[in-house]
Amino acid sequence: MKKIAIIGPESTGKSTLTIGLAKSFNEPYVPEYGRKYLEENGIQYQKADLLKISKGMMKAEEEKAREATQFLFCDTDLIMMKVWYEVKYGDCHPFVLEKLSQKPYDYYLLCAPDLPWEEDPLRENPNLREELFGRYQKELEDYGFAYSIISGKEKRLEAAVKIVEKQISLR
Repeated sequence: MKKIAIIGPESTGKSTLTIGLAKSFNEPYVPEYGRKYLEENGIQYQKADLLKISKGMMKAEEEKAREATQFLFCDTDLIMMKVWYEVKYGDCHPFVLEKLSQKPYDYYLLCAPDLPWEEDPLRENPNLREELFGRYQKELEDYGFAYSIISGKEKRLEAAVKIVEKQISLR
């Protein structure tokens, strides 16, 4: 089973893409845990909440992995948690860094910030999307993780399906 993380700045179609990939391959997906956490606990969060979100995300992935045969599609990942920590608080919790060093995902789809911004009370950074995209891409490269960029306003799902079929299935 291959774990595929779908990452990118806010409002770049990650959740839509994750669900679409899961349906296309008839495989499970892990919804964005941070969104669930903030909806249940309120949007005013502290640094300690990011560790709870990180651990909750990993637990949700472990549970969903039991249902997967070929792929598990994950809406967000630990790179996004690392950058969230750094942007908001200036550093990252060692737990996240340790887990990232273990290469927890087999492939990444990095969503470009070329879709229009959609307002949402849980979204914080409408003016940082390009910067965040660059940070995510740099993290992927620094860790040596395999990834493809998903861009364009049309046919994002079709492009992602082709990547999964060609790049990931061969690994």
